[in-house]
Amino acid sequence: MVCAHRSVGSLTLISASLSKSAHCLFMCRTVMGFLGRLYFFSMGFRVVVKGKQASSAEAPILAVAPHSSFFDAIVCIVAGLPSTVSRSETLATPIFGRFLRCLQPVLVSRKDPDSRKNTILEISNRAKSGGRWPQVLIFPEGTCTNRSCLITFKQGAFVPGVPVQPVLLRYPNKLVSGTCSLKALLLRTLCQLYTTVEIEFLPPHIPTEEEKQNPNKFAQSVRTVMAKSLCVPVTDHTFEDCRLMISAGELTLPMEAGLVEFTKISRKLDLKWDNVKKELENFATIACSCKGGRIRIEEFANFLKLPISPALQELFSLFDRDGDGTIDFREYVIGVTVLCRPANTEEVIQTAFKLFDIDEDNNITLEEFAGILRSAVGVCDLNVSKLFNEIDADGSGHITYDEFRSFALSHPEYAKLFTTYIELQRYQGLLGEGPDSDAISHCCNDSPSDHQEDSNSDKKDD
Repeated sequence: MVCAHRSVGSLTLISASLSKSAHCLFMCRTVMGFLGRLYFFSMGFRVVVKGKQASSAEAPILAVAPHSSFFDAIVCIVAGLPSTVSRSETLATPIFGRFLRCLQPVLVSRKDPDSRKNTILEISNRAKSGGRWPQVLIFPEGTCTNRSCLITFKQGAFVPGVPVQPVLLRYPNKLVSGTCSLKALLLRTLCQLYTTVEIEFLPPHIPTEEEKQNPNKFAQSVRTVMAKSLCVPVTDHTFEDCRLMISAGELTLPMEAGLVEFTKISRKLDLKWDNVKKELENFATIACSCKGGRIRIEEFANFLKLPISPALQELFSLFDRDGDGTIDFREYVIGVTVLCRPANTEEVIQTAFKLFDIDEDNNITLEEFAGILRSAVGVCDLNVSKLFNEIDADGSGHITYDEFRSFALSHPEYAKLFTTYIELQRYQGLLGEGPDSDAISHCCNDSPSDHQEDSNSDKKDD
């Protein structure tokens, strides 16, 4: 009997504690909501709300787009201060960190390698809580844009497979633009009597069974609905493209050189961010002298330290997928990944070294190197001393296998030349011929048209 009374008393205390916590949370949200509205009102914002916000049970996740500036935070105030996805470091910010903590945010840590997985798991748990958690507000683009289109949505909001309510943001003002800097944005805002912000709640998007199993398709469906309502196009560019644009600018390339539709190209070629970033650095090494950030055949030949020849023109055409006479970064990434790196195997490197090492003494002299390379490139008076000296890292006057291998791995562009020449030698071997002077003469007299069919066959669709 005493135990029963104690149990009842404990439950009463727990219930009272939860009630008190809920009351405090409600008060915090009410006060913060009021202060937030007062702040934006003092800044001259006039908010126009369209549509009806769904409850947490009806749509656990709010997907807001387009995201263009820090002013977009006003949607959090209008939506009743839902939980947001925020960096854990933000909690340490004086005053603001305290307010943010009251919103029960989903925290992301850059130091934790499992942070992305844990964040998606936390979003899923809250989204599937049956309304016990506040709604989670997410900007699925993952970065700021100029509102002229909708870029690829990240999948975090769509992995749980629960209904998502699309929320549109519009700034129908003449002066305020999402493309300007922070100072310019503030100045233009203050130059207007008031700034109008339109927030439209679209009907919740209930995923089909197929969309529940495929977050990418779910994200595309929601993005299509939002783009149609905004009357803007969609694009396959992503947040990673923005990072590549910034990196391109740091490498003195035009920023648009970094636009490669990262998600699309990484999915098809199985590339990671670090791989593409490294290729951008390699591309910048070749294109540093090009004002437009596109490689012409002259820069391509200069980088390879080879003259413009039929063999080099054929290799260049394999990279130049649209046939405009230049190679942009996207074409370079595809060319290196699809054509060169698969050909740059240990077996190919060993075979190529043996071809150059005519006297089989495990060293390649300048004469051996020049003779085979002239045959491979098809230029009889080719000067290869600069290329030879670059491969000969220790300056000993001959190339060892380790030097040859190290250079080949760091310069995959040569792999296609090697494999083409090796295939030519094997073909001549089948015919009972050798790499004699007639073969070299034949290579020197070849034209690009002779290899056009092979060139076309090596080009793969995006």
